[in-house]
Amino acid sequence: MNDTASSTAGNTPGHADIIDATRHWLTRAVIGLNLCPFAKSVHVKGQIRYAISEATDLEGVLTDLETELRTLADADPAEIDTTLLILPHALADFLEYNDALHFADRLLGQLRLDGTLQIASFHPQYQFEDTEPDDIENYTNRAPYPILHLLREDSIERAVDAFPDAADIYERNQETLRRLGPKGWREWMARRGED
Repeated sequence: MNDTASSTAGNTPGHADIIDATRHWLTRAVIGLNLCPFAKSVHVKGQIRYAISEATDLEGVLTDLETELRTLADADPAEIDTTLLILPHALADFLEYNDALHFADRLLGQLRLDGTLQIASFHPQYQFEDTEPDDIENYTNRAPYPILHLLREDSIERAVDAFPDAADIYERNQETLRRLGPKGWREWMARRGED
């Protein structure tokens, strides 16, 4: 697994803390609640690259995104199958982040990587269309930091082929979180030690 780790001065979380928080979210929410049945395999095999952007604006994010897209495209899938580009210093506002996704997808096309890679989105304030900010369903895509998840199309196709009900994942996730409820979510995420 490729982890970027260093420390920063002041109250800003260091890289190790940012990766720990992201890994906790991945293991507790994404894998622990089975929100993505494809995530466990790459996690167990150590094929997730955790990359932390120091960018503070969209231009910097896109520069780092280009680097990470190229890195993933050039990497051996057995070593790096997917990348979580973590944005702790940029795009904290969800609407700004959501608008930035257009530029991220455009960059994917400019690099001629559409059809090879795709970008999924996670954000601390993630909100689906036609939902209220506090609706529990939004938590399927909520993460401790803004994250651009870079995935290989081939890996997605293999995972979908191996998971016959892939089209039902979204609905199942919504139901899982409704059953859990806000209090259950907070309690579930507060548990440590299983990362």
